[in-house]
Amino acid sequence: MTTTPDQAPLAIPGFTHLYSGKVRDLYVPDGREDELLLVASDRISAFDFALEPPIPDKGAVLTQLSLWWFEQLEDIVPNHVLSTEVPEVVAGRAVLVKRLDMVPVECVARAYLTGGGLREYAVSGTVSGLELPEGLVDGDRFDWPIFTPSTKAPEGEHDEPMSFEAVEEAVGAGLAADLRDLTTRILARGNEIAAERGILIADTKVEFGRDADGTLVLADEVLTPDSSRFWPADQWEPGHPQPSFDKEFVREWLMSAESGWDKASGEAPPPLPERVVEQTRAKYVEAYERLTGRTF
Repeated sequence: MTTTPDQAPLAIPGFTHLYSGKVRDLYVPDGREDELLLVASDRISAFDFALEPPIPDKGAVLTQLSLWWFEQLEDIVPNHVLSTEVPEVVAGRAVLVKRLDMVPVECVARAYLTGGGLREYAVSGTVSGLELPEGLVDGDRFDWPIFTPSTKAPEGEHDEPMSFEAVEEAVGAGLAADLRDLTTRILARGNEIAAERGILIADTKVEFGRDADGTLVLADEVLTPDSSRFWPADQWEPGHPQPSFDKEFVREWLMSAESGWDKASGEAPPPLPERVVEQTRAKYVEAYERLTGRTF
């Protein structure tokens, strides 16, 4: 199945296109192999498909929000950003970053039980092999975020939950412990800050790489509506799904009778209706403005 976008990558003078994922495009600056230009597109993905049409301004919202969060997290972990001085054609939605040796694990932390974690818990009482107390319901909060990593599947395949022991086997005990510590601390710090602004961050996915010195560095994006579940704090009520500020809204439409799409069919989802596109943009912008206190 095709999950990457069909359109040709943007031609940027002084940069060579390296790779396009479902959402981001990577370029190498001419003559600087140790750097990358990371461009966030307006594409949106769900269930491992790139969807149509794109969400206006999404790339800029995610880039600016990640930059804001990187500043809030600097005392916990260094990040990959070198400069926001980028070519005018991608201004506002691109950053120049260190080229890293990426860790082959999707680092997921959960502060609340929901989504895929809830589905696994309902069957086995565990999440990523971690045993949890009995009787938990959708939306219950953990005392401290739990680390529930997953595999980094090849393009077009699904990530699968990993136990902590599997992460230790993949990357070594020391690095596995560092990944668990940093991922859960990032989510805990994120919730300290977000809760004061009326948002709960249910879970998040972060990526790490090592720089030339071997230092573990936070990469890609962090605590955005694409990589995290954002809930309005004043509507939090365990026992049922929560309203959201993130792309869960898009997933819910795709799974609704209105979309007519069968997730199990293997076929690409239908185009998003204009109202879903507009409401998704509004949710992303509202999350950005609530968290940063800035007007987008």
